[in-house]
Amino acid sequence: MKKEINSILKKEIENIKLDKKTFDEINRVCREFIYVLKNQLKKKKIKAEVFLGGSLAKNTIIKKTEKDKYDIDIFVRFDKKSSLKKTLEKDNLSEILEKLLDKNAVKVHGSRDYYQFLKKNIRIEVIPVKKIKNPAAAENVTDLSYFHVNYVVNKTKKNRKLSNEIMLAKAFTYAQNSYGAESYIHGFSGYALELLICHYKSFLKFIEAVAKSQERIIIDDSKFYKKKEELLMEMNESKIISPIILIDPTFKERNALAGLSKETFEKFKKSCKDFLANPSSYFFTKKNIYDELKNNKNLKIISVKTSKQKGDIAGTKSKKFFDFFVYNIKKEFVVKNGEFEYDDEKNIAYFYLIVDKKNEEVIKGPPINIVEHLTGFKKAHPNVFIKDGISYAKIAHNLSFEEFLKRFLEKDKKIIKEMGVREVKIIDKK
Repeated sequence: MKKEINSILKKEIENIKLDKKTFDEINRVCREFIYVLKNQLKKKKIKAEVFLGGSLAKNTIIKKTEKDKYDIDIFVRFDKKSSLKKTLEKDNLSEILEKLLDKNAVKVHGSRDYYQFLKKNIRIEVIPVKKIKNPAAAENVTDLSYFHVNYVVNKTKKNRKLSNEIMLAKAFTYAQNSYGAESYIHGFSGYALELLICHYKSFLKFIEAVAKSQERIIIDDSKFYKKKEELLMEMNESKIISPIILIDPTFKERNALAGLSKETFEKFKKSCKDFLANPSSYFFTKKNIYDELKNNKNLKIISVKTSKQKGDIAGTKSKKFFDFFVYNIKKEFVVKNGEFEYDDEKNIAYFYLIVDKKNEEVIKGPPINIVEHLTGFKKAHPNVFIKDGISYAKIAHNLSFEEFLKRFLEKDKKIIKEMGVREVKIIDKK
């Protein structure tokens, strides 16, 4: 079995590694962009460093499909000692950066605003950060990026094999819909996967550890804490609820996987078990949800648009609406499968639902001696009957999916509006 797995992983590395032509083109675009940006800083007499971050800097970038973009992170590290000291103290880094960039820059709102440029299939993200000597002085998680890049680069230089192992981890996690720290995914960030592979030394050992885990995994490679008990006592409670506690080796107070949800972890854990039991390159191919479900006659597809900025904000709002919708539809239908998909480019979310009619139900009401509650129960449910002093009601489920959706959108229109949802419609992809 292990021989078969190693053969699959070897082939997969060949599939996901960038060819020299693509790698050189991405590097060329980045070098030109950085050159122009540095000249702008010099021209404006702003003291700041420009450094390349992300997977390109760490040599862990993987091949994308034709429709996907290569995400490149470029950081502008502003020095507090510069003439902009007062401005920097107000944390207006985004405003300073905006004045340096051309009009094609798209502002992306976040804990600190950053900017995007699209050059063919390359999406460059320019992120303003503060120059700090000690990670504890970080005012934003992006201020730690400089330390993150250096840490991973040093590790991969010492062990050249790690880069390939990291790429395998990213490809597998992406294919299993568990890649991304965005709030609508609650998955593994690229940096977290890099740290996990640095810890386990290989992709295979990593997924084996996840597959056999029975309790929460705790990793502290920098040995900031003497014992696990000390870690759990000292860290903020909100940072240690994730299924994996991965202490950032550059900053003891940060769990690099604080955003990993139990739902995403369990889904990923199952994928690890399935791959180890039946190894196949199939696990490294991202599934098309529609193609997987299209032959089911009970498939319903809903498209959702929000008024929010595309990306993490719109995706998160859409996912919250999906959860709210599924919660409500279960009152009328049996939901056999529910899948959520967010298209970053189109800024549209898709709900894929396989639903069956629910049988007639009998629900329990209040005792007959609580007259006020009984009156309300009878008003809500016409088919009430009494048994042993308790009221019950028969609930028939006769609505079609279309009728239910129409009623739901009308009944909960206030909540839906508050969620930022502006369009909901049934679509037919057939």
